Amino acid sequence: MIDKLAFVHPSAKIGQNVTIGPWTYIGENVEIGDDTWISSHVVVKGPTVIGKGNRIFQFASVGEECQDKKYAGEQTRLIIGDNNIIRESVTIHRGTTQDNHETRIGSNCLFMAYVHIAHDCVVGNNVIMANNASIAGHVHVGDWVILGGMTGVHQFVRIGNHAFTAGASLILQDVPPFVMAAGSPAAPRGLNLEGLKRRGFTKESQRAILNAYKAVFRKSLTIEEANAEVSELADKDDNVKAFMEFINQPGRGIIR
Repeated sequence: MIDKLAFVHPSAKIGQNVTIGPWTYIGENVEIGDDTWISSHVVVKGPTVIGKGNRIFQFASVGEECQDKKYAGEQTRLIIGDNNIIRESVTIHRGTTQDNHETRIGSNCLFMAYVHIAHDCVVGNNVIMANNASIAGHVHVGDWVILGGMTGVHQFVRIGNHAFTAGASLILQDVPPFVMAAGSPAAPRGLNLEGLKRRGFTKESQRAILNAYKAVFRKSLTIEEANAEVSELADKDDNVKAFMEFINQPGRGIIR
């Protein structure tokens, strides 16, 4: 299953039923899980751990050194989960010592062509990043997030679970869970209600999240006032609680 024209470093650990195409380079300290398919002309450098059932298409660069001038060759790593699709010319870089020494990708994600994931990012599960979407260093992306094509995300930004960004959005501040964002710079454009319906959120929970959204984004309240207004909802609905906890965490501030 390893093409004779591929290079696989002797230290690399290759699982069962792995396919590696011609002119692909698998470097030192790379681990590839079972049932993973890697096309031709792919570069994977380590330390990198790739889980099971991943599909990596041609010209992708996975586990390369980061584009941070502070990086001085320290031993950092990239961790990728299971069943991800990494399309043509995607670039995913290892971490730095300025953070947790690693970049981490969850499972069941789709990264379309020319996506870039920079050093020290943490990307959750079931994430879709459309063509040319890019996230800078230290960005945290939650589960079930969709980043539209050519979305650009500033370093250290957080994007909450089930958030959605329109194409060509510029994300300079944190996007809370469930929120749709669009524009340059991006602003909140409502809730990702269609996504919540598809993922089985009850109508009662959707209404509770919508009321919390209105308190934060539509009533000209301060965050402290919004906390007071939705405190009862947060006690009854875990999704509202998560929404408000995200907003109250320190960071770059939320889009408003």
